[in-house]
Amino acid sequence: MAQISSDIVISGGGVAGLAAACAFGTAGFSVTLVEPTPPVTDARAAGADLRTTAFLMPSVNVLQAAGLWARLAPYAAPLAVMRIIDAGGAEPTPRLTRDFVASDISDAPFGYNLPNWLLRREMMARLAELPNIRFVQGQSCTALITREDKATIRLSGGEALHTRLAIAADGRASALRAAAGIGVKTLSYAQKAIVFAVNHDIPHNDISTEIHRTGGPFTLVPLQDQNNRPASSVVWMERQDEAARLMALDSAAFEAQANIRSAGVLGALSVISARSAWPMMGQFARAMSAQRIALIAEAAHVVPPIGAQGLNMSLADIAALLELAQARREGLGDAVMLAAYHRKRHAEVVARVLGIDALNRASMATAQPLRDLRKFGLNLLHGITPLRHAVMKAGLGMRSPSP
Repeated sequence: MAQISSDIVISGGGVAGLAAACAFGTAGFSVTLVEPTPPVTDARAAGADLRTTAFLMPSVNVLQAAGLWARLAPYAAPLAVMRIIDAGGAEPTPRLTRDFVASDISDAPFGYNLPNWLLRREMMARLAELPNIRFVQGQSCTALITREDKATIRLSGGEALHTRLAIAADGRASALRAAAGIGVKTLSYAQKAIVFAVNHDIPHNDISTEIHRTGGPFTLVPLQDQNNRPASSVVWMERQDEAARLMALDSAAFEAQANIRSAGVLGALSVISARSAWPMMGQFARAMSAQRIALIAEAAHVVPPIGAQGLNMSLADIAALLELAQARREGLGDAVMLAAYHRKRHAEVVARVLGIDALNRASMATAQPLRDLRKFGLNLLHGITPLRHAVMKAGLGMRSPSP
């Protein structure tokens, strides 16, 4: 009998790693979660992640099963409509607006938006309720050795963890993925996303608004009211040189530029948070698994923040892996289970990464003929009802019509 420290060892305690630990812990598996940097759970603290995450409804189901949704729901802003605006004319003003309405395909909203720092706070609180989870903070996974019956992971503090299943949730430069010998395909954009929060004059009415001009989309995602005024989180994607210019502006000048780029769709914007910039790339692993190891989240796939796909793909990874683990607990982490996981996720992951790559490159278009073609494509997609509904369901990860 192999010596086992815990059923599952998860490397990486970001939002995806925390969610995976909660999901597997709630399902009764013993879990060791390893994270070198303790999660920041206060928006005012240094290093706080000021981004937000839009959880689509399939992901909400995963959070419910992990015992998380009851904690998160009071802070969640619903997303009832996805509005796409083309502002690619001579002036930065809307020239085409099309709404994708959740009620066309479901009784529920598309999903809900939540701040990332708050996700970490509530996930940490959930972990504390689960006695079968051990959270090792301040250490990293430095070595991986796999055998047919177990994996052994060496920690930076010297401890060796023996497990039936190692899960790599340690980011786009995953050390565990490299140790397992799994390669990646990388797509480069020379583009950054500037992230911040705003108040605005016009209520968002639970509408997420994506404005396309050049450089990438400018997206306003609903938040609950802040400062007694309507509020949204903003993801502003631009080419690297323009993003650097914008980040160097003082507060007043940056706010003025944000108002121009928003095309005035929510009235005057007031920036109410610090801003941060994140490099954009696309990437997918050549395989989702190897001997005794499964990849999830950015260890498996990286996409630009278009269509709320990033973390929702990660939750889909967790759901698929958990389903397989629960179906045959005696075979946890064996070759049969991990081959099934690869088959279940890899083709869909590759298709989504490449699909979002195409959308992002279209959104970056600077030449007027290409911007006009983008406008034509949006109008055509929205105008054909069966196609519009099919795209909406595909974006949500729905495999069958809603009841």
